[in-house]
This record gives sequence, structure tokens and C-alpha cells, in this order.
Amino acid sequence: MSGHSKWKTIQHAKGAADAKRGNLFTKLTREIILAARQGGPNPATNFKLRLAVQKAKDNSMPYDNVDRAIKKGSGTLEGQVLEEMIMEGYSASGAAILVQAVSDNRNRTVQEIRNVFTRNGGSLGAAGCVAWLFDNKGVITVKGENLNGDDIALLAIDAGAEDVKIEKDYIEIYTKPEDLEKVRTVLKERNIPVDSAGLSMIPKTTVRPDEKGTLQTLKLLERLEELDDVSSVASNADFADDIMEKIASQV
Repeated sequence: MSGHSKWKTIQHAKGAADAKRGNLFTKLTREIILAARQGGPNPATNFKLRLAVQKAKDNSMPYDNVDRAIKKGSGTLEGQVLEEMIMEGYSASGAAILVQAVSDNRNRTVQEIRNVFTRNGGSLGAAGCVAWLFDNKGVITVKGENLNGDDIALLAIDAGAEDVKIEKDYIEIYTKPEDLEKVRTVLKERNIPVDSAGLSMIPKTTVRPDEKGTLQTLKLLERLEELDDVSSVASNADFADDIMEKIASQV
């Protein structure tokens, strides 16, 4: 599981965060529209919409933008016809990659994702070729100085968390999807600094690429996330700490 945040950490170190690319609000808007269309405009009764709105708030998306997206999704305002997509493939080193996208043009999105795989040494596979390697989990990341990892882990587990990973600079908490909000709320009530919380596809088993494979896989993952239509990317690559430290030192 630790590969999840190792990848995110190196993204931030390299300045490759969504906010810098300027496409974060586009992605968030599409998630909100789709969630409202599928489950209705009321976050209190629409779990997926509630998560999407919370993610937007966490990323300082203006309320007017959130409200407009909900109205588009519920049909109050005219909006795009959006479709959820899942595409699966492998990096050059053999790591499994699962891409989730929200698109208003399926053919365009498929071609863009296919091009990124091809240009970065990867390959697309048939539907279902890697999806079985992942579980849908709630993931909460806690960052901050002078945190007592053991105390936070006990608090999270008592609140319903399934697993906790304590690293040097962050703590990652895994929950069942339906328990994500409950655990997040408990942490917030205890003034624990929650950096992010949401649903992610977490690998059941991992592979560890060598240095060359790590560089290739990281580049492929980053290029995929840069696509406006891509909402999330998951991989079962577990990058070695010494390789990640070497890459970070070169940033």
C-alpha cells in the first residue's frame, strides 16, 4: 500500500501537483456533475456527491463553482453529457495501471490515454486485465510535524479503519468506502491535520521495479494524470525508498 503516497510525495516534490497544471477544478467539476447526475443533487443522501464536494472544499474550489456543477449534474442547468470510463494496462516494467476517467468524448479520451501509454513504453490491456488486482478503499492521509503515529493509528482503528501505514513524513489510513467519512470526522474532531481523504483503488499485491523501471513508471503515471479527462490513476508499483530518495534529491 505504501506505494500510493510515495508516488504522491514525489509528485509534489517535482511540482507536478494538479493545482500547478491548472486542471484540478476541471476534474473536480466533472466528478461533481457526474455524481449529482447519478445519485441526485443532495449531498446528504448521495455519498458519491458528498465525497466529491468535500474534495472540492479541501482544494479551495469556490462555492459558486461547486453549486453550478451540482445544478448541471441535476439538470437545473444545461451541462455536458459525461461518461465514466476505466482503462487498464501495464508500464514498461510490468506494473499494473488502472485509469479512471470522466469524459464527454469517449473516442478522444481513449486515444489520448492510448497515446500516453505508447509514448512512455507502456501498453493497454483488455478490460479486466488488472482491475482484479485492486480493491476500492477509503484513504486518509495525515501530514504534520510532531505527530504521534501510534496514537493516531489507535484512534483511527477504534473509529473503524482497517489498516494504518506510518511513514516518516505522513500517516496513511485505509478504510472501507462506507467508513471513510466516519473515520475522517473522528480525526477532525480530535484536531488531527487531515491532508486528504477520498476513495482510491489500492493494490492487493505489489511489484517493485528497479531504478529504470521506477523512472519509466513514474513518468507514465504523471503523464496520465495530466490528462484533463483522467480523474484518478492507480498502480501496483511499490517504489523502493532508496530509489525515491535519489529521485527526490535530483529535483
